[in-house]
Amino acid sequence: MASVLVPVGYLVVVFGSLLIFLNIYRKRTATKMLQPYFPSHPERNTYITLLSMSDPPASDALLKSALVRRAMTDVQRLTRLREDRPALQALLQKGSVGDDLWTSFQAAEKEIEAEIVEVIHEANSFVEGWGQLIFQTAQEMLANEKMRSVYERTADTKLELSIQYGVAAKFPTETGPTLQITAQPPPGAQKIASAVNQTQSAPAPPNLPVASPANPSNSLTPPSTAGIASDGESVGSPTSPSKKSGKKGKKRK
Repeated sequence: MASVLVPVGYLVVVFGSLLIFLNIYRKRTATKMLQPYFPSHPERNTYITLLSMSDPPASDALLKSALVRRAMTDVQRLTRLREDRPALQALLQKGSVGDDLWTSFQAAEKEIEAEIVEVIHEANSFVEGWGQLIFQTAQEMLANEKMRSVYERTADTKLELSIQYGVAAKFPTETGPTLQITAQPPPGAQKIASAVNQTQSAPAPPNLPVASPANPSNSLTPPSTAGIASDGESVGSPTSPSKKSGKKGKKRK
């Protein structure tokens, strides 16, 4: 009987101590303040401050602009949460991050959902149906601000690239631009060039008529063969009758 009670008592003590430890740990983690995933929301605080002003009250145009700015911040935070969720899940599965960060992330998701609902409600309070378009307007304004920031930094970017190109040109690398070296002229080259320019700028002598040389009688130029045929006979002289033609004439007689 004693042999049966000993293991049972051992199990009771072990499981009881585990339960007590879990209860204490949960109480401590519940009272521990979690670090928020996002910092404070200044645009929301600004809108609430303007809305609570009564002397003098804020104009509708100012309240609408503050609400749109608040929606722009919500869009940025929502985009970041969607981008961080897959990476955070992978890190949590590998054990690279703790549960505190995942709990803070989930709290941020719930907060942004409540923020979106509140912004839609505030937009519909100004104009009916504006809540369905306010976040689209916020996305367009964010894209416009991004393009404007890129345009304003064009001059600085050109300056940085020019400085970078100059440094690369002085110290070329294998993949960088090659260094161009201009050869310096010798010291006497300028005097030679000036003398050549003076000779070229001097007036040219007048052109004198040149007589064509006549063919002398004792020259070695062969005589003209215009009137001589290829077989050595003159073209203009009558041909002498051949022997065959003479024999034919005798036969006819």
